[in-house]
Amino acid sequence: MEYRYVRLMLAVAICLLCSNVVVKAQSYRQLTADDFTGDIPPGSGFYVAHTSCNVYMNYNVNNSRSNYRLKFDIQLKLNRERSWLNRKVANTPEAMAQVLRHEQGHYQIAYLMQQEMIRELNAYHYTGDYQRQASAIFKRIDDKYRVMNEDYDEDTQHMQNRKQQAAWVHFLDRELTRFSSLAVNSYDDY
Repeated sequence: MEYRYVRLMLAVAICLLCSNVVVKAQSYRQLTADDFTGDIPPGSGFYVAHTSCNVYMNYNVNNSRSNYRLKFDIQLKLNRERSWLNRKVANTPEAMAQVLRHEQGHYQIAYLMQQEMIRELNAYHYTGDYQRQASAIFKRIDDKYRVMNEDYDEDTQHMQNRKQQAAWVHFLDRELTRFSSLAVNSYDDY
């Protein structure tokens, strides 16, 4: 019995030593109207809502004979106090559902960004230049999803173009299923 326990602990230790990167991830979730606690900014015009998300990267480094192992903490934060929703415009259950569906797309884009960072940072083999390497991966992925977020609003005309909104919902759900079996938006309503 004791021998089996020692073998198990040795196997766990080998797995930990051989892994290049350890990452902590946040689970995906559905947004609700309660997530939008920020004040509507003056001059918001025809905009009905704004979702503020950030992805943060922190890491620790272990160096053993020029073998650099990075332990990452990649966090997705929904900034509730900077996210806002004009409830005077989204004043029916149908209107609220459409607004939340569009804003969920922004959250999905941020979540996909986090997941791609986890995958890419985990796959990379770091050298002594690990700071530059990790930052370059972060920046490349951040740039990609910043453009995607802008394209999302432009293509959907901030949810006004229902055909494009439905196409984006379908695309984002498909991308999300690549990372999990959870696809939350229904595009059958369009």
